[in-house]
Amino acid sequence: MDLELKVECYAGYRADERPLRFTFPGKTGAQTHEVREVQDQWHGVGYRCFKVQADDGNVYILRHQESEDRWLLDSFRRA
Repeated sequence: MDLELKVECYAGYRADERPLRFTFPGKTGAQTHEVREVQDQWHGVGYRCFKVQADDGNVYILRHQESEDRWLLDSFRRA
């Protein structure tokens, strides 16, 4: 899928600790969603992923490519 996103994060003891809201281009313009729950997170070499439930009830997997400071939509599941 790899759709590039704009993500606003909570910054606690480290930058971009967890996503709070994300925006991606849609058919009718940009769509912004609030993160209601971080269901899971994991790390790989050079990236971090977050499985989140958004305010629309859907589940998204957001990937932060740390070296490029880019956020991508890896997966989407309709509620």
